[in-house]
Amino acid sequence: MNLSDSLTIAPPAEAAEAGASQAVKAQLRLREMILAGELPGGARIAELTLVEKLGVSRTPIRAALMRLDQEGLLHRLPGGGYAVRTFSETDVADAIELRGTMEGLAARLAAERGVAPALLAEAHACLDAIDATLAPSTLDDEGFSRYVELNARFHLLLSRMVGSDVVARELDRVKGLPFASPSAFVVVQTHSAQARDMLVVAQDQHRQALDAIERREGARAEAILREHSRITRRNLLAAVQASQVQGLPGVQLIRERA
Repeated sequence: MNLSDSLTIAPPAEAAEAGASQAVKAQLRLREMILAGELPGGARIAELTLVEKLGVSRTPIRAALMRLDQEGLLHRLPGGGYAVRTFSETDVADAIELRGTMEGLAARLAAERGVAPALLAEAHACLDAIDATLAPSTLDDEGFSRYVELNARFHLLLSRMVGSDVVARELDRVKGLPFASPSAFVVVQTHSAQARDMLVVAQDQHRQALDAIERREGARAEAILREHSRITRRNLLAAVQASQVQGLPGVQLIRERA
């Protein structure tokens, strides 16, 4: 191979990085299509159709399909290929319960081991911002969006407080399960007359959990975070039963009965 030939061949590391980027792009877009209802529950996934629609080759498409199978949004068919999963209320409730159990464990370990003052201060600042967001007597769409952003931030800080890569990684994996994230069904509350009140209750639980962690009260911190996940379960029931939230991303994948 001469010098000019070597200049036309991409280094293996760069080629691998480009392939990974395409796979992530395909994964994000495919997840978006599923949750938006473009690919309904039970629909079989055609690789060639996705190649044309997403504008990437079959290799990153296959990587994206495997990842979404691991996340639980797809399932592998016996004869090959994938289909969009549907979920029972029990499926989703179990995922939420698992997330609450893992967050409770993280809170208990954080309380028992202690948390750096700078991280506690960051958590307090986040909760102060949530208080400011909930200060108006009613919330508009911007207020709810701001709450979702800050709520996700606080729960991320909780996972960092434990000081364990193992627990943080597993907690992140659990929160990645379909509909298991702390804000998965917050949008449902925009259609409820008690919308802001429920968020105020959730915020009080945030405050109590952080107080328990600071006081090194591990059992109390764990119990509060496990109870905190029950709010998401209540919102799940509302999402499935209320016709006015049919536009909620992904709700069409949830069956009302197991």
